[in-house]
Amino acid sequence: MSSFSNPHFMYLFEMKNGKKKLAYGQSPEDALEILSYRLSPEEMDEIIKDKFTKINQRQLQEHVHLLG
Repeated sequence: MSSFSNPHFMYLFEMKNGKKKLAYGQSPEDALEILSYRLSPEEMDEIIKDKFTKINQRQLQEHVHLLG
């Protein structure tokens, strides 16, 4: 099956320290699961899981300064 039939999106999740964490997936839940593969449990605890913004790749440069 083609990956085009399952679109993925970029999500910026707010963090407790005021920064944002970039994640990629089919849904916010999927993006968080994928992010959990590379972050420690302590790092995942810093993410506010219900506060996110869906962005596209063209908008990424506008948000780079917020990433942490």
